[in-house]
Amino acid sequence: MSIQIKRDRSAAMRHQVFIGDQTIAVDATVAEGSEGVGASPHDLYDAALGACKALTVLWYARKRGIPVEDIQVSVAGDDSQERAGVYKLDTQLTVSGTLTDAQLAELLRVAQKCPVHKLMTEVKTEITTSLAHV
Repeated sequence: MSIQIKRDRSAAMRHQVFIGDQTIAVDATVAEGSEGVGASPHDLYDAALGACKALTVLWYARKRGIPVEDIQVSVAGDDSQERAGVYKLDTQLTVSGTLTDAQLAELLRVAQKCPVHKLMTEVKTEITTSLAHV
């Protein structure tokens, strides 16, 4: 699936991200000179991890018959050492349902193996960039 990003001239730096039939507004932060009228690229990166954990845990719970009623994930990013090569993400899952301690531990193990977690920590990403001028 191709993701398209197009400028939205309704704000100084705002863009629209098109993923299939979905649209997400993105923008730089106020500190970076924009209005902050959309998620920043770092927000999307962090959100991808949290969303993957939530979806992976729910999928696993359904597959195994674990009675999860609700899942919430919070993600806190710490970019204070990013220029030194370290970007920290702290994720916290809140799961409701009639669950045993063993089931909760199993769900935590599964959350730590979600595909985006693995992608961020175990996979070398290679990026190519080209430029077209119109």
